[in-house]
Amino acid sequence: MTEANAGVIDHAASHTPPRKRRIRWGAIGDHAVLIVGSLFMMLPLLMVLQMTTVPDVEVIKTGPSLTIGHQLPENFDKAMFQASGFSGQNTGLNMLKNSFILGIGFALGKILIGMMAAYAIVYFRMRFATLAFWVIFTTLLLPLEVRILPSYEVVQKLGMLNTYQGLIIPLIASATATFFFRQFFRSVPEELVEAARIDGAGPVKFFIDILVPLSRTMIAAMFIIMFVYGWNQYLWPTMITTEEDMFTLVRGIKQITQVLEGNRIPEYGRANLLAIIAIIPPVMVVIFFQSWFVKGLTESDK
Repeated sequence: MTEANAGVIDHAASHTPPRKRRIRWGAIGDHAVLIVGSLFMMLPLLMVLQMTTVPDVEVIKTGPSLTIGHQLPENFDKAMFQASGFSGQNTGLNMLKNSFILGIGFALGKILIGMMAAYAIVYFRMRFATLAFWVIFTTLLLPLEVRILPSYEVVQKLGMLNTYQGLIIPLIASATATFFFRQFFRSVPEELVEAARIDGAGPVKFFIDILVPLSRTMIAAMFIIMFVYGWNQYLWPTMITTEEDMFTLVRGIKQITQVLEGNRIPEYGRANLLAIIAIIPPVMVVIFFQSWFVKGLTESDK
């Protein structure tokens, strides 16, 4: 090929029109559905946020609107630092602390009890281990409302009303955590168990030094589920706590909206702002543990 011909080919190649990228209508449609769905789910939150910026009287008269008021700083101060009851103890900060204690204690207690129960069922050759597991599993059919009266009676007789122990201990037995940890432990290779026995690791050492580190992703997944479940508890804290300094956020918000005496009106701005604040910790926990949550639910033989 001569230099002239090569130059002609290079010149023609340089002027070749670029290929148009095909429009992926399927991807555009998927993203459009996701965006519309996200906006639809955010709409109630935006409505609540708007009602925290206007006076309570206007909320009663007009409800949600497009008006943005100037009450947000005042409502935030009342929500976090002022008490609404008689004792002066149920401030937003105090209720937030109680909710954190309930959520974290609830999650850690369920994880600990679930791991120990699953460990005993999987690794201890008990005669009725399978039967015991299914008995535990069937408790999923019994919600809290079914056993709430006997549970309350036991807590009252033990003197645990208006205590963190009374809030947490009666609820920490978890068939859900036991089920997931059982499935995870069954996926651990048997060779690892034999190697631990050869090295002289006893049951406690094998559990703490081997199974717990291997279960990090599962623990994170269970922590998210149980923390959110404990954080949103309303019925049990309502029955157990009668003193205002033990109110959780969910319990306190309900009390604020029920105030209607004489010329007093419910503090909707304050209650709505507390509701928004109550959403933030569970969302942050989900975001922080998101990758571990996915791995914990997908990387074992469930």
